[in-house]
Amino acid sequence: MSETLIGVLGIAALFVGLLIRLPVGMALLAIGMGGIWVMDGSRAAIATMSSETYSSVTSYGLSVIPLFVLMGNVAGAAGYSQRLYEAAHAWVGRFRGGLASSTVMGCAAFAAVSGSSVATAVTIGKVALPEMKRFNYSDGLATGSVAAGGTLGILIPPSTGFVLYAILTEESIGKLFIAGIVPGLLLSALFVLVIIGITLFKPDEGPAGPITSMAEKLGASVSALPLISVILVSIGGIYLGVFTPVEAAGVGAFMVTVLALVTGKLKFGHFPDILIETVTMTAMLYLIIIGAHVFGPFLALTHIPETLANGLESLGLGKYGTLLLILIAYIILGMFFDGLAMLVVTLPVVFPIITGLGFDPIWFGVIAVIVIEMGLITPPVGINVFVVKGVAADVPMSTIFRGVFPFWLAMAACLLLLVLFPQIALFLPEQMK
Repeated sequence: MSETLIGVLGIAALFVGLLIRLPVGMALLAIGMGGIWVMDGSRAAIATMSSETYSSVTSYGLSVIPLFVLMGNVAGAAGYSQRLYEAAHAWVGRFRGGLASSTVMGCAAFAAVSGSSVATAVTIGKVALPEMKRFNYSDGLATGSVAAGGTLGILIPPSTGFVLYAILTEESIGKLFIAGIVPGLLLSALFVLVIIGITLFKPDEGPAGPITSMAEKLGASVSALPLISVILVSIGGIYLGVFTPVEAAGVGAFMVTVLALVTGKLKFGHFPDILIETVTMTAMLYLIIIGAHVFGPFLALTHIPETLANGLESLGLGKYGTLLLILIAYIILGMFFDGLAMLVVTLPVVFPIITGLGFDPIWFGVIAVIVIEMGLITPPVGINVFVVKGVAADVPMSTIFRGVFPFWLAMAACLLLLVLFPQIALFLPEQMK
């Protein structure tokens, strides 16, 4: 049996495992180790697994994961997400579609501490969906804005998608975080434009909310300042070179914990549950990273990345034609697979092709995360859609998918803008100290 055939069978087995909902990390680990065992013997397989496991869990850079996860969990448990939504609501809620726009803004702000699309969608959805229902928003616009807004959780830093991409490609986590800021704000603005467009032609979809006084606006803004200050210190510290990403994560987690305790939003008795949730999420992400580091050497032994690169080059599609083909493949895969799983499986194959074509790896990291976002709201899987369905149990799945479609088009527009104008993502990282 040829090396390439073994590789193809291994990838096929991995996809089958993911389709039947095997844990991503375990599927990667089993296929990677089994493939190396078949091709290079048991000693090489065991050595690869042990060395990669040790190097992964002892990596200093990976300590950014539990710290940022802790920061997001504390912020969510303390109810800071509601304050962010209320601040946005106070300023724009009076306009048609204002509550949906407030939802997107709240998601964008909470994304800056959560790093998770699912956590962002659930946390903001629980606050926003009842409000939009109270003001007779259409189910499609209400649920669509929450599902789409939640995807900002893995684009606006800190992002677990960027951390995983950085680990797999050995790129700078700090630069990837900063590269996600402007695209994240751009995508948020495009989502708001979608809402404005929908309510312009169909005013009944998103009726105007109550008018708030300037005192109410300022009061809501002040109440959101504690979390905003944490965001500015942690992410701003990375940009200015004051903190490394790991230090920024530690400072952010410390600040949000102290604020929650001092303001009485949390008691010490709340922390065991928060810590268990943090450890669970961290263990899942670490297992994915370990599995990816074992699966990568297996792919290298099969020479599939080189074979695929040569095959794409022989098609004569050119630099941007090849990129378009890769993005279409990502979108199709995103219809069936979890985004992080897709990133882990495809990067060992795709990344050498991208860098070989001369594309900036930091820029492609942003592109890859946006494509993953598209998969989060694309049927039939659409994880964020299922998350929103859990919050809005009375809304049919078909209605939610119809509601997210205009936002999916906004993501495609953002993707096109990033391809045409790479500096949207690269300007800030290039200015870093």
